[in-house]
Amino acid sequence: MLTKFLRYFMGQIINLAITIFILYLIFTNFGAFLMIIGGIILFFAIAIYFIRKAFLKNASKFQYQYQNFEFKNFNQDFNNRGFQGNFYNQTSKLQEAKEFFGFSSTPSKEDIKKRYKELAKIYHPDLNGGDEEKMKRLNEYRDILIQAYTE
Repeated sequence: MLTKFLRYFMGQIINLAITIFILYLIFTNFGAFLMIIGGIILFFAIAIYFIRKAFLKNASKFQYQYQNFEFKNFNQDFNNRGFQGNFYNQTSKLQEAKEFFGFSSTPSKEDIKKRYKELAKIYHPDLNGGDEEKMKRLNEYRDILIQAYTE
């Protein structure tokens, strides 16, 4: 959104510069030229004032009031509210990840890393004509396994 506004604004500035140059060529009297420039600058100053005022008015709608939130206590608060345990303990995603990696039992972090490297050599799109989709799934499943078994 902001880049669109900046492109539009820069386009307007270029158009204004061309217009000013043409006016300068038309009005060779330097005093008249300065009055025109002053008027244009005054116009932009007023326009910027009102645009800023409109942005600030709309920005107040999006303010969020923090209620004594501290990140260092987040994990403790989160677990005390009944969300204990692992998100992937009994989901099908965890089972899919284990099957994809070829694990039948609970793997250690080192097992996950070792198997990831082996599979990455097979599925990486830049090596041996690997499969990009499988590489994406490999990365996703690695994250799931790491989160599930390294806490």
